[in-house]
Amino acid sequence: MTYSIQALDPPVLPKATGTYTHGTLVTGVRRTVFVSGQVPWDRHEPVPPDFADQCRLTWRNVLAVLAEADMGVGNLASVRIFLADRAYRTINGRIREEVLGDHRPAVTIIIADIYAEEWLLEIEAIAVA
Repeated sequence: MTYSIQALDPPVLPKATGTYTHGTLVTGVRRTVFVSGQVPWDRHEPVPPDFADQCRLTWRNVLAVLAEADMGVGNLASVRIFLADRAYRTINGRIREEVLGDHRPAVTIIIADIYAEEWLLEIEAIAVA
């Protein structure tokens, strides 16, 4: 059986723009991966001071977890992004578009106090296959 991820954008809601959809309908799933909150941390390098570098590193970590399950960006059904400051939302959106390409999972962005002070974001996700 083949799985399907379908974007849900009800006409009563404002049009979803960019790399997200209002909802995601998933059918025919055999496997589900819940990606714990990934942060801009690497075993071999210090946390980058720049938000863009932290964002790319965090997405790399999300994709590494997906790769362990033989999945990729196209398997993402839902993504939750925690930002340390509202000021990061524009660059976050740009980098998210780079990573997701044409794929449109459900996305929620939350402004939050992140666990470690040097971390400027955290990303968790749900992927299906």
